[in-house]
Amino acid sequence: MINKGINIVEPGAERALPNVMVLFEHLSDDDGKAAKYGGSGAAEGGVVAEHAVIAREAGEAEHVTLAGDAGKTEHAVMAGDAGEAGGMLVPFAFEETLCRDIGAGLAPPALHLWSHPAGVALGLRDSKLPRADEAMAGLERRGFRTAVRHSGGAAVPLDAGIVNVALVLPKTPGKLDFHDDFRLLASLIQEAVAVSHPQAAALIQAGEITGSYCPGDFDLAIGGRKFCGIAQRRQSSAYFVHAFVVVSGSGQERGELIRGFYETASGGDESLAYPRVRPETIAALSELGGPASAAVFVSSIRQAISGRGVQLKPAALLREETSYDLQYADQRVLEAARVLRERYAR
Repeated sequence: MINKGINIVEPGAERALPNVMVLFEHLSDDDGKAAKYGGSGAAEGGVVAEHAVIAREAGEAEHVTLAGDAGKTEHAVMAGDAGEAGGMLVPFAFEETLCRDIGAGLAPPALHLWSHPAGVALGLRDSKLPRADEAMAGLERRGFRTAVRHSGGAAVPLDAGIVNVALVLPKTPGKLDFHDDFRLLASLIQEAVAVSHPQAAALIQAGEITGSYCPGDFDLAIGGRKFCGIAQRRQSSAYFVHAFVVVSGSGQERGELIRGFYETASGGDESLAYPRVRPETIAALSELGGPASAAVFVSSIRQAISGRGVQLKPAALLREETSYDLQYADQRVLEAARVLRERYAR
């Protein structure tokens, strides 16, 4: 069931993007290696911690919509680099650190695109369910990394077929309506889908999908099946709005994974408050007439942002111009991941 009362775009309400944004990309190398939800391991051999995530630093090749093109300089960052500090929390810690730097004026507004080979990010309330430890251990045995994230919401899966999109922006003077930021990212995602599949984009609606995992007012769906959820987090001088976009693979299988987590974590206690997931309410864009791969969607989201007159500046180019450099392996990021894990540990 979808709430159709929220417009993705309301004339005059949508917040404008900055003229220049820096582009950070940390994407799994092949969304064809998306997690295997039905087997005993989430990746080939079930070895998730040793799956290398390619951090594509943008290079200097010309592009019609970008100041440079992603993918010229690559280095591998292991999903478990932070060790006990929480390897799966590194992308979230990266955004926390970047957000602080943007708020302090050390870096320009940013777009962060990332994926993780196989994991489940839990909300704080999920971690408080009576058998959450048992449920998390079960996921880990199957090859799915687990962690409690700080940005709110409930449990969501992560894999190479799911693209995470974050706009990291400084706060501006005057009244801030957080709904405007949700609408901004929702409209960008719709525009990105329209780049390659305009008919599917025209069918996207915003509103809570009852029965989906991590339900919210700005779920994005086609035909009542959710493919995207949006959340945001605010700091004193900056904030980020973050979406997970299910692009390829099986939405049903991802829904079954999260439903199984809640069935174990709740201990069957129906009086507890947690999402009652119905797997049939989840779908990938590729199952809904949209782009078939994460690579196509990533290219399209870049084009959608550039199409609004934004100069996307690759991280490598920013580093050359200003010496500002932030990477997953940065000690500040790893320390932030450790702090997040300790702060939100069960």
